Amino acid sequence: MSKFLFNNGSLARLKRALVYDFSAQPELLIRALTHRSYGSDNYERLEFLGDSLLGFIIADAIYEKFPNADEGKLTRLRASLVRQETLAELGRELDLGSYLILGPGALKSGDQARDSILSDVIEAIIGAIYLDGGMKPCRQFVNRIFTRRLALCEPDNIYKDPKTRLQELLQERSQELPVYSILDVSGPPHKQSFKVQCQIVDGGQVFIGQGSSRRRAEQDSAEKALLTLAG
Repeated sequence: MSKFLFNNGSLARLKRALVYDFSAQPELLIRALTHRSYGSDNYERLEFLGDSLLGFIIADAIYEKFPNADEGKLTRLRASLVRQETLAELGRELDLGSYLILGPGALKSGDQARDSILSDVIEAIIGAIYLDGGMKPCRQFVNRIFTRRLALCEPDNIYKDPKTRLQELLQERSQELPVYSILDVSGPPHKQSFKVQCQIVDGGQVFIGQGSSRRRAEQDSAEKALLTLAG
């Protein structure tokens, strides 16, 4: 998206999704959405700041949530929450790909859907909110977008991937195991994108996941199923 096409209506929709207005420095939101392929006034410095803020806020949240967990478990739990895949999922939930400001080449390559870019932009927005309003709204934003994931996380389940955790949850409920199927494969061979469906047989619920491999797409769909079924 070009900055010239970024009208007030688009900005208003995004601010509503973020539940933050950027009233002090509205230009920070534009910068947080601007990829370096578009120009030098991009999100990279904001991303650097947001990465540190995110790590601290999540560390503080799990420190309070799990008073008996040791340092090693807390470190691994924090890493599992702030990993690129999780941040990219959050970016898709906020539909950030529709608002990214990219150069023509990056736009043509579909970079607005890349996990690495979506995760970077989440961190940049966190940094922008901090600069605009301080720590309080920054913390509120992070806690809000991580609410369900923080509710689900457990120090003893750090090493279990979403598919395993979903299988265990369904077994505990004496339900049939989920069925995964590929819905679509797109993109060139070196940069394919997979869309996978996870069907919960008991109840007929369907969850769609995406990723750069079938495995990642299945994990994404299982994660979405977990957020709904265990939330």
